[in-house]
Amino acid sequence: MAQTKTITQAVERLGYRVTVGDVAAEAGLPVLEAQQGILALATEAQAHLQVAESGEIAYVFPKNLQAVLWSKSWRLRWQSNWEKVWRVLFYLIRISFGVLLILSLVLIVVAITLLAVAASSANQQGDNRRRGGGGGMIFLPRMWIGPSPFRMFQPPGRRQVQPRTPSEMNFLEAVFSFLFGDGDPNADLDERRWQSIAQVIQANDGVVVAEQITPFLSDLGEGWDRDLEDFMVPVLSRFNGMPQVSPQGGIVYQFPELQVTAKAQRKITPPRFLQELPRKFSQATSGQIMGAIGLGSANLIGALVLRSMLQDPVLVAQAGSLVVFVSSIFWVLLGYGAAFLAVPLVRYFWVQRQNSRIEARNADREQRAEALKQITDDQREKLAFAQTLTAQTVLGTDDLAYTTEADLTEQEIAQKDKIDTEWQRLLEQRGGK
Repeated sequence: MAQTKTITQAVERLGYRVTVGDVAAEAGLPVLEAQQGILALATEAQAHLQVAESGEIAYVFPKNLQAVLWSKSWRLRWQSNWEKVWRVLFYLIRISFGVLLILSLVLIVVAITLLAVAASSANQQGDNRRRGGGGGMIFLPRMWIGPSPFRMFQPPGRRQVQPRTPSEMNFLEAVFSFLFGDGDPNADLDERRWQSIAQVIQANDGVVVAEQITPFLSDLGEGWDRDLEDFMVPVLSRFNGMPQVSPQGGIVYQFPELQVTAKAQRKITPPRFLQELPRKFSQATSGQIMGAIGLGSANLIGALVLRSMLQDPVLVAQAGSLVVFVSSIFWVLLGYGAAFLAVPLVRYFWVQRQNSRIEARNADREQRAEALKQITDDQREKLAFAQTLTAQTVLGTDDLAYTTEADLTEQEIAQKDKIDTEWQRLLEQRGGK
């Protein structure tokens, strides 16, 4: 299902008329997978085939490809509906950590308040018995720390505060971001790697040398593996490439499938090297992060204060059933408060370590890209040989041998003059012999 979506998006970006090489390069898929995926998609969407006289095939998909697939596939409808449901569920999961933090803090504050009232009442009763009566009133301070609860669920665009960007998350989402971050910015790194390599191959008309590919690879191996360019094997396997040896013994790599395209493409400008994006600790604002730290600290300190007040079982019983309940889950509250601060702290140092590695890998790949500016004599010879193999076959509509868009008899009639001319040429060649 994921591959079908990837191929469909590639077909749409390419203008609905594609070859296998076009889709493989656009999506960064192996040629075999792209071919199987296109055939399956063409069958499902009833696409037309255009066969050139060279035998190459172009696939013409309907402009309303998504609508056609939607109407025929219950899986796509189910997947679309599930994605909508999952977005809601994931949003609830994201805000649940903030809700739990606030709920934990409220329970702790209420339990401390009730214990304080119970302790004060017990002391006053003791004093009254000693002094013969009396009464008193207890004034409790406002103990809520953090943003207004009425604003935490409010969408960013409707808050009556300083101007903020529309994409800014609310406070409850910021709590999740503070705890776990916002995902891996390089989750699509492998996809970007192969797309970039395919762009380099297409930009060089289907023939490259190894030095042009190394800025997009991570591990080049050591010793003989690197000298023999073994790192090119996965590239050759993915895009059905073949090594070609020059008269001087240099090796270049040709990719015939990527030399065939449905239409002349605009000049492709691939990136210089594969660049990994640094990880961010959180996309929440500094104010939201400080608010989350403040609530987490208040929760942990409150839990420690509550622990000392829960030492007297008689006082706990006098405070009421809510305090008894809080006492039963106290270690959960304390553990959550401690983990709320410990997890981001550990993650902060982990992010710094990952970013240092990302920076080193980026610098290594950039250095390989810079090395291309200083071409050696061997590389110059290989590039010159590669130029002799470069070619691009554009499957236009003028030289089609067959298409499923029209009846075969109609096509034969339309091409009668062309067929007669070809037969005449063949007869003249045989007569000359």
